[in-house]
Amino acid sequence: MKTSVKSSILFAALLGLGAAAKAQTGEPKQRTSQGIVYSAGVESGVTIGNFNDKYKWNIGGSLQADFPVAPNWYITANAGYNNFFGKDNNVDLHLIPVKAGIKYFPIGLLYVQAEAGAAFVTNKSDVNYQKTAAFIYAPQVGLQFPLGSSNSFINAGVRYEASTKFTGGDNTSKMNFLGLRVAYALASK
Repeated sequence: MKTSVKSSILFAALLGLGAAAKAQTGEPKQRTSQGIVYSAGVESGVTIGNFNDKYKWNIGGSLQADFPVAPNWYITANAGYNNFFGKDNNVDLHLIPVKAGIKYFPIGLLYVQAEAGAAFVTNKSDVNYQKTAAFIYAPQVGLQFPLGSSNSFINAGVRYEASTKFTGGDNTSKMNFLGLRVAYALASK
């Protein structure tokens, strides 16, 4: 899939998220601390840039905790697993990302989030990488929909995630992808 098509898909998803958030009626409520919000989610994405030369797409999962620090503001901690499927005869890449960051709800259900951390390769020798870990960063936008009870949610977010190179001089070892995370979240009381 060409980068322009992937960018168009991401743009359409962001427009949909924005329209859903704008469609809310009434004054946006300030989120007050309900305690820590724990979530478990599935993730998938499409690779972009030079990383797309070796890998097609990914699937994985993650656990996240959001710690309230002020109305509408949370500190996040996230760990997961991603499998990137190799193109042609390339071996799949297995990564364990560990990130921390900040999440802000500017209006209603809509949030913006920024995280940074490290990605650890579990099959370094299979993919011929020099390093076991690389720095990663991930800006994200999403919606958190309340379910029947006041402390459970469905969280859906779209993000761009990238890393530094796992092998010097090899631009295909620099991870870049557009991802989607859908998670069940539960706030502690």
